[in-house]
Amino acid sequence: MNTSVSRDSSRLTATPGLLFDLDGVLTPTAEVHMRAWSRLFNDFLSARGDQQPYTERDYFEHVDGKPRYDGVRDMLASRGITLPEGTPDDSPDLETVCGLGNRKNSVFAAELDENGVEPYPGSVAFLDRAIALGYSVAVVSSSRNAVPVLEAAGIRDRFDHIVDGVVAAAEGLPGKPAPDTYLEGARRLGLSAAECVVVEDAQSGVEAGRRGRFGLVLGVDRGVGAAALLSNGADFVVDDLAEVVDSLAQQPSPTTTDSTTAPEHSE
Repeated sequence: MNTSVSRDSSRLTATPGLLFDLDGVLTPTAEVHMRAWSRLFNDFLSARGDQQPYTERDYFEHVDGKPRYDGVRDMLASRGITLPEGTPDDSPDLETVCGLGNRKNSVFAAELDENGVEPYPGSVAFLDRAIALGYSVAVVSSSRNAVPVLEAAGIRDRFDHIVDGVVAAAEGLPGKPAPDTYLEGARRLGLSAAECVVVEDAQSGVEAGRRGRFGLVLGVDRGVGAAALLSNGADFVVDDLAEVVDSLAQQPSPTTTDSTTAPEHSE
């Protein structure tokens, strides 16, 4: 990276693209995911006689921000457990990597349906101000539930471009911490990585931003800790996006239209 360029909130004025992670950045659904993962792994480990319970630290170190099956695989590996991979069509009752991932998704979907979700007010203020000033925006999420979550939160209409777990699987894109999904988000906005800000709350996500050589990696600390985000790739960290609303600036009007950037929809 070009270290001679300022890499703090002032950089927001010169980066016309904003690539938002979803869970923990726009919506507090990271908490729902955490509860679903905890229920899945504590039940699974207890049934196997594992005396070491799954903890919040396990979530941040092995699961947070990763595609679902990668999270299962990495968490099991941390306990020396290997399961058959299975297939994405596996029943949630099967003890395969995909079966456990699907079991977790069932728990998450039930919780979302029952309780709904409200977006972070500071994130909505930042997002709406950015759109009003002419920034291009996209969601880049490892979740296959990104569209239902955005709809439940009432902010689906802000985004023409969504690169989620469904898109990544269909296009063969490796998940975070690889930068590929964020690079695809930039491509769909018609921008280079250097012209985009990655907005992330997960260690794997800020690492993806660093590895992709993006113009700025903005960390949002929702519990992992500012030090961890900075050491993994964030240029600077805030507790809430409301802190940097005033750092946004009017962006030039686009001079061309990219025919590849029609709205994407995923399920």
